[in-house]
Amino acid sequence: MSNQVIVTEQEALRETMELYQRLRDLENRVLELEQRHKDLERDMPEPRISIVVMSGDYDRVLAAFVIATGAAAMGLQVSMFFTFWGLGVLRQNRRLRGKGLLEKAFTLLTPAVAEELSLSRLNFACLGLRLLKRQMRQRNISSLSELIAFARDLGVRMVACQMSMDVMGIKPEELQPGLETGGVATFLADATKSKATLFI
Repeated sequence: MSNQVIVTEQEALRETMELYQRLRDLENRVLELEQRHKDLERDMPEPRISIVVMSGDYDRVLAAFVIATGAAAMGLQVSMFFTFWGLGVLRQNRRLRGKGLLEKAFTLLTPAVAEELSLSRLNFACLGLRLLKRQMRQRNISSLSELIAFARDLGVRMVACQMSMDVMGIKPEELQPGLETGGVATFLADATKSKATLFI
């Protein structure tokens, strides 16, 4: 009889130890899942969109600002990174003083302000652009200049590529006031946290 009691106690102790081990394993799995959840939350994209504007075409830039203002109006953080031909969108004037020969050539061969950009197709020596702008006015569609101002009002971040400015000889005083300048690291800091990144 006493042997049966000892066996029963040993089985109970073994079952208790097994149950304890299962609870420890379960606790470890819960802790691991909580850590994974934290890692996923940390790596989740933020409610933001990043747009690279490389084009100097009126219609493409117009599309970039339509997307940017639409996203900003929906509550997304928007950053626009302007590089190479896209820098023409941000210019407010053209200056030649203090520039080398090649820089002067770039200055004279690129638009001085956003409204001087040409169409990517059907430009026909600016006739196509005039017709497009006329059609936009008749349909009460905002012009590029109006969309740029609207983007500013909505808090869209606009960054001019410093390297492109250096290459093309664009001086800070030629750009609209209140813009940031930065490089690829500036763009990537936003893009890596964005839900979407567009290249226009």
